[in-house]
Amino acid sequence: MATSGLQHVAAMYAGVVAPPLIVGAAVGLTPTELTFLTGACLFTAGLATFLQTLGIWKIGARLPFVNGVTFAGVAPMIAVVNSTDDKSDALPVIFGAVIVAGVLGFFAVPFFSKAVRFFPPVVTGTVITLIGISLMPVAFGWAQGPNPAADDYGSTTNLGLAGATLVVVLLLRRFTRGFVKQIAVLLGLVVGTLAAIPFGATDFGPVADAAVVGFPTPFHFGAPQFQLAAILSMCVVMVVSMTESTADMLALGEIVERPADERTIAAGLRADTLGSALSPLFNGFMCSAFAQNIGLVAMTRIRSRYVVATGGGFLVLMGLCPMAASLIAVVPRPVLGGAGVVLFGSVAASGIQTLVKAGLEKDNNVLIVAVSLAVGIIPITAPEFYHAFPETAKIILDSGISTGCVAAVALNLVFNHLGGGRAADDEVTAPMDPRPASVH
Repeated sequence: MATSGLQHVAAMYAGVVAPPLIVGAAVGLTPTELTFLTGACLFTAGLATFLQTLGIWKIGARLPFVNGVTFAGVAPMIAVVNSTDDKSDALPVIFGAVIVAGVLGFFAVPFFSKAVRFFPPVVTGTVITLIGISLMPVAFGWAQGPNPAADDYGSTTNLGLAGATLVVVLLLRRFTRGFVKQIAVLLGLVVGTLAAIPFGATDFGPVADAAVVGFPTPFHFGAPQFQLAAILSMCVVMVVSMTESTADMLALGEIVERPADERTIAAGLRADTLGSALSPLFNGFMCSAFAQNIGLVAMTRIRSRYVVATGGGFLVLMGLCPMAASLIAVVPRPVLGGAGVVLFGSVAASGIQTLVKAGLEKDNNVLIVAVSLAVGIIPITAPEFYHAFPETAKIILDSGISTGCVAAVALNLVFNHLGGGRAADDEVTAPMDPRPASVH
């Protein structure tokens, strides 16, 4: 349980620490303050994961679901920092906005969760596939190195380390059994980290510099401040986060063979929103589901929520012990990238498996999948596609998962519910073939 839980931490660690590092740098925090902010985000991610996996009352999906800082909030938080004259007020303004967005989201859950009826397999399969596809650029970015401005970014050494890690994971999955097979990703990270030492890619500096004990003092950066523009911005992020969490819960429900119904989704969204509302108390940001950990569940087939809760315990300990947190930070980014290819690809594969059950012999469903996938990969293949849109709109449009999900739901309503198109039972033997199957 401990090693499997640690795998989940390793898979999502970079995603948790990236937002505080980016926002903290924009604010101009000192290294000590930056370490504090990162530890606070790890601590609150652990608490949110406890809420999601173990649950209390009607809060928590009680699925093997990891929660952490959502990356969707980075752009608006940076915008808040840039619009604040006194940078010392930036974090309190962000925290106040997150608190309000979390509280409003919590009370909106009963209405939002009813949308599950609009997620048949043709929609869920498309969204799950998009989750995996959308995460792949993250793995590729990790594989190239931690700093795009560095001379060795994308070097043969970095790509070689990523490739070696991938090969180790694949070999372990193919030729081992039982416990070793289940922790293949963790072993791959260890082997990759050790292999990186001769190349100077492994930095043990974070361990030497980290304190042994540290607690995220409530409101360390000041009491929360409430500004309307920041609140509206974070409310939009909350809608995006809830949409992605709904898709993630549907994906995970398929993988663990416990389909997420309206009650499960409502409970999961309550954990997301309550975790987000409480996170600023300990200097953390908005929390959401981590899609990359769904791939780990799919690959290892370890479906116990208590394993993920153990991972949440590690996150809490890391938040209380910066030195422990720094151990995960030792893993080179290219090594994480090699493991990420397997993890994120597994999510896309799960989506394809769902689409197989969706009835793609029906022409309407082929159109839904085709157009929704195209809309969802726009931010990946053409990052500047929406450059002329307002910043608030771009928060939503730049999330391929959200736009693809909206497109799939809308097209499913139009083609399979509202009529006006071809009959729902028209079948085709090839995508976009204009003739019904009976003609052939």
